[in-house]
Amino acid sequence: MSPPPTTLPQWRVVIGCDDAGTQYKSTLKADLSKDPRVISIIDVGVTCGSHDESVAYPHVAVAAARKIANGEADRGLLICGTGLGVAISANKVPTIRAVTAHDSFSVERSVLSNNAQILCIGQRVIGIELARKLIKEWLGYVFDEANVRSKEKVEIIGMYEKEGQGDALKEAEGSC
Repeated sequence: MSPPPTTLPQWRVVIGCDDAGTQYKSTLKADLSKDPRVISIIDVGVTCGSHDESVAYPHVAVAAARKIANGEADRGLLICGTGLGVAISANKVPTIRAVTAHDSFSVERSVLSNNAQILCIGQRVIGIELARKLIKEWLGYVFDEANVRSKEKVEIIGMYEKEGQGDALKEAEGSC
């Protein structure tokens, strides 16, 4: 585990949900706005009771992921019924690593081992107080670039992501 940073991390967070996550998004967005580690929040929808509530979750998840990929945000929080669909969708954006995590250990390892930028949760899976706890923990974790073992694994993920890396798969299969 990385030692705690000497200064608080400063995050620009993008948040989004589908119609199954609007209640949690409202609460978690309010929590984020009070957290000194969060310097800005970008809300990509949807809003409870609005016309955009019928927008399909892939659109919201990809919009959030693109904000991170293009440097407008550092971290993303996505909420749907299970957290699964938004994670799958966000992971379609190159360079993005989105995870669904509903426990403290998974949240920790998502950042410290995998440098995941997006945390996805399911409003129909966990209670709001656990969600709030996990978000607070998540904001405190920072990927340690000096951790060679984890850094190499994240780089391998990126290698597979790039087009034209078919030979890398053959090389990796031969090394197991």
